Amino acid sequence: MSTTAELLKQASDLFPDEVVTSAHVRHFDLPFGAGRFALITLDNGLDHTKPTTFGPASLANLNTAVDQVEKEAAEGAIVGVGITGKPFIFAVGADLKGVELLKEHEHALAIGKGGHEVFKRLSKLAVPTFAYYNGAAMGGGVEVGLHCSYRTVSKAIPAFSLPEVFLGLVPGWGGCTLLPNLIGADKAVSVIIENSLNQNKQLKGQQVFDLGIADAIFEGADFLEQSLIWTAQVLKGDITVERPAIDRGEAWDQAVAKGRFIADGKVHGAAPAAYRALDIIAAAKNGDLQQGFDAEDQALADLIMGGELRAGIYAFNLVQKRGKRPAGAPDKNLARPVTKVGVVGAGLMASQLALLFLRRLEVPVVLTDIDQERVDKGVGYVHAEIDKLLGKGRINQDKANRLKALVTGVLDKAEGFADADFVIEAVFEEIGVKQQVFAEVEAVAPAHAILATNTSSLSVTEMASKLKHPERVVGFHFFNPVAILPLLEIVRGEQTDDASLATAFAVAKKLKKTAVLVKDAPAFVVNRILTRFMGEIQNVIDEGTPVEVAEKAVEPLGLPMSPLVLLELVGPAIGLHVSETLHGAFPDRFKVSPNLKAVVEAGKRGFYVYDSGKPELDPEVAALLKQGDVVLTEEQVRARVLDAVAQEIGLMLDEGVVAEAQDIDLCLITGAGWPFHLGGITPYLDREGVSERVNGKKFLAPGVASVPA
Repeated sequence: MSTTAELLKQASDLFPDEVVTSAHVRHFDLPFGAGRFALITLDNGLDHTKPTTFGPASLANLNTAVDQVEKEAAEGAIVGVGITGKPFIFAVGADLKGVELLKEHEHALAIGKGGHEVFKRLSKLAVPTFAYYNGAAMGGGVEVGLHCSYRTVSKAIPAFSLPEVFLGLVPGWGGCTLLPNLIGADKAVSVIIENSLNQNKQLKGQQVFDLGIADAIFEGADFLEQSLIWTAQVLKGDITVERPAIDRGEAWDQAVAKGRFIADGKVHGAAPAAYRALDIIAAAKNGDLQQGFDAEDQALADLIMGGELRAGIYAFNLVQKRGKRPAGAPDKNLARPVTKVGVVGAGLMASQLALLFLRRLEVPVVLTDIDQERVDKGVGYVHAEIDKLLGKGRINQDKANRLKALVTGVLDKAEGFADADFVIEAVFEEIGVKQQVFAEVEAVAPAHAILATNTSSLSVTEMASKLKHPERVVGFHFFNPVAILPLLEIVRGEQTDDASLATAFAVAKKLKKTAVLVKDAPAFVVNRILTRFMGEIQNVIDEGTPVEVAEKAVEPLGLPMSPLVLLELVGPAIGLHVSETLHGAFPDRFKVSPNLKAVVEAGKRGFYVYDSGKPELDPEVAALLKQGDVVLTEEQVRARVLDAVAQEIGLMLDEGVVAEAQDIDLCLITGAGWPFHLGGITPYLDREGVSERVNGKKFLAPGVASVPA
């Protein structure tokens, strides 16, 4: 049996580029004569923008520090041991860059065992141990504290979580076993399963304390000082920490059942991590910690060697890295300053855009529309949203007054746009209307102003074709709801110049959007793929497959909502319009569904009614449907839909719509809520063998979103 040190040495050899965390030990006397104390500080030597992580060499450093304090505790030289982090950061868990490199199950198992062996030693010392969560703590950072006897938390902590399930792992260094035994299964399921699957929701310091994870909470300014005073009182017996008894009866089983219900609702059985975590939580009911740790090791190793985790890490890297450095964007130094924004239109989409530009750029924003009533309604919407932010305490009264003063509405474009640097249109999706709007804006806006269109499917090149200066027109396609979905498809028309494009990317960055450069091709990226996906579902319904079979067929993809619920959200009329646009461009692959047309003509807002609380086919819609007699099984429907999507993505990459398959995934994750655990769509199509079946090759190289060869 290898020792901890040997396990970690083997793992370090596999990961030579680790950013190593030191574990510094210092000693001092606690207040009130409580005795000599050892404090371990985790620090990678970099500022707070490079959070502290645990790779193998970092764990080895912590192990060495524990060697020292273990000896001191055994000799009676110290009365307790504390562990804390560098300013603003406690520790954010395992180093995922190292996890990506692992190729063997035994190496993956060593990572789990190594973490457990080091952390467990903290609970076995001859003196009490204290974790002081002074800053951001995630994953292994949370878990190292769970192995201590006591925990304090700073009120100022912005982020505390066990995000492993979100990425395709389980909390594998004690989280699944220790947390339910500390705070009960129900609260543990909320932290480990529900928060993770809810877009990796983070806890603040107060919530950590309220859940019972920490025993005391202090202000951020003098957090460590207050924690040490509290520690002295605990060690002297002046403070007794009392924790509620854990219900190990039916409540535990109900909590696990609740977790399975949440997982089914989010991933529909399509990703194993949540279910593995729940199995360990279920088994932890008996309080046998070692049995739980062994199960965590096994689950961690299995998941590290599985496709879903690699897809999860791939998705994480897309959003965190590629999303911040868009492929193909021109030199940012070419960007021109934007000191005033014009918005053509004052409907809901235009008003949402005005609010976003106002909040992020804090420059004057002016809306125009065809009559005063619409203009007033648009400005009124922005004012009402600012009041909501004020009511929630997100901004103060001064800021609210300043923002309201910056937004205005006028009927005359010449008056509104004469000094605007960036004008975006959000008017009716019809090429003639948009060309007319741009002609009017070009006549009155300054020569340097960017003319941006929020079109979802029309040609940017055609829109600019009748202008004197088509080089300053750029596609700037947002996704609804604008405040929530991060994606911004930036479309380069045939004449768009680098300065206009660079300005568009600079504005996108200030808007805090994930910008992806897209070629001017019909419906760009997200709408083209979704329309092909939805179109194939619609085709099988038109041919004769029952609606519920077609819907259920794609459940294993774990999408946030079923295709027809998504159609309802988008609006059947918009869905029909985009399918007509794409049918015009690619008639052999995109059909216009007569049933969808009938639904739109009947003025229906969707296929379902919700009288019973859950979606049921609207009897009026059912009466409109004219179906053939070809009935497919769920498997046949799924194969057809995935084949169609794989074909379309292959064609889009051949056409150069985006630089690489990675950009397709980034668009679907950030613009359509495509599941993180699938890595978007291309890793899933590769894993399921669809890419090779349809295109004769995989979209991604081995090791990109899969286990390295």
